[in-house]
Amino acid sequence: MNMRTPLGKVRGLGSAKEGTDHFWRQRLTAVASIPLTIFFVVFLAHYAGAPHAELIAALSNPFVAVTVGLMVVAGLVHMKIGMQVIIEDYVHGEGAKIALLMLNTFFTIAVGGLCLFAVLKIAFAG
Repeated sequence: MNMRTPLGKVRGLGSAKEGTDHFWRQRLTAVASIPLTIFFVVFLAHYAGAPHAELIAALSNPFVAVTVGLMVVAGLVHMKIGMQVIIEDYVHGEGAKIALLMLNTFFTIAVGGLCLFAVLKIAFAG
């Protein structure tokens, strides 16, 4: 006998009220990272050994700056979700789990902020 409400059946939400949200967000960021990473690797290969001024000028291009920013965001969201799943699955102490989940979030925000600051600084200074 299924005790879920019709709305719960349609939304597919379990007791944690998240359903498959993490699964889809993880897959979405993985798929988004493919072209972004390819662009970044090609960009790095093209500018390997280039003078500093030439690299700064290339990173000042709005298309390049936005693409690098999107790669940073997609990679960090993907990393945060992956680490969250690992922590939830393998850390059994409730206090340690909460502390690690908070550190995971703070670390992601700090790294994201620093990376985006660097990209924006280069984009607007060049």
